[in-house]
Amino acid sequence: MADRGEIVHIGGYTAPSGGRGTGIVAARRQPDTGELTSLGTVAVTESPSFLARHPTRPMLYAVNELPDGRISAWQVGADGDLASVGSWSTGGAEPCHLAVAPDGDHLFVANYGSGSVTVFPLDAEGVPGERTDVVEHQGHGADPERQERAHAHMVSPGAGASPLLAVDLGTDSIYRYDLDVATGRLVPRAPRVRTAAGVGPRHLTRHPDGRRCYVSGELDGSVLAYELTDGVLHQRGRVDASDRGGHVQPSEIGIGPDGRFLYVANRGVGTVTVFAISADLPEFVAEVETGGEWPRHFALIGQHLYVADERADMVRTFRIEPTTGVPVAVGEPLLVASPTCLLP
Repeated sequence: MADRGEIVHIGGYTAPSGGRGTGIVAARRQPDTGELTSLGTVAVTESPSFLARHPTRPMLYAVNELPDGRISAWQVGADGDLASVGSWSTGGAEPCHLAVAPDGDHLFVANYGSGSVTVFPLDAEGVPGERTDVVEHQGHGADPERQERAHAHMVSPGAGASPLLAVDLGTDSIYRYDLDVATGRLVPRAPRVRTAAGVGPRHLTRHPDGRRCYVSGELDGSVLAYELTDGVLHQRGRVDASDRGGHVQPSEIGIGPDGRFLYVANRGVGTVTVFAISADLPEFVAEVETGGEWPRHFALIGQHLYVADERADMVRTFRIEPTTGVPVAVGEPLLVASPTCLLP
């Protein structure tokens, strides 16, 4: 299969969410050039705005970001085709993110609209069972329009004894939970970690060292640096996500495979900012234009960075310079309607 390339899946918004997509699109990736070739829509489903894979089974999961939130699951075929295994209610509204525990036994979902986190057990084949918990966050933030209530935006399960981190834009908080494996219920670790007022924390990425993590602040255009020690998050400081001015809304945040560089996508100004990761705060390296205005998500695969621009209806490919970490655009963009997530 190596000479035929690798398969990636792309999620996006469909008509119920004001999008132009039809479901999940598959594309073939050439590892040497990074080129993507569309294989078309492989699953017709409503607003699969975020995707996740099982760590050991050929199973793919998507949120269906709708007022009556759902997740869907498919078995993945050799050529990226998807065979449906079912759909389940999250018990929350507008789920926007999901992630599988490192051991593959549970699936966690962030429900943006209702500000809650849902837990699903996964069987030996990776098929979800009925949900075992829904924990709803309470409170609001400083921004009356965007933080009128809790808005869970991401779930990041940790390995081993490390807690599940749930990032909530609406309450300017990062909640920490342990999973009671016997019951499938979440046990809060108090207190929750609060950012400064009006940050609007969106997504979080963990460094390969297991200690450091970084958070994109959607509402104040920031990147926050934390240290995770014995399950406790200590904020080390803040840097601007962009130096372009204007209304910057950072979205995805991620770390290169070797742990040397941090990447942040900036909606509104259409850029990806590169930071060098040092012992202290991330250090600005470069800010690169993506060719669109609304880079919603990106994926780092090998020596390439793939940026999904929701409003420009495209996925742009960049080759990462290994020494500097700076992305350089290569080839032609892949045209995809309303893409919001690319899954390697």
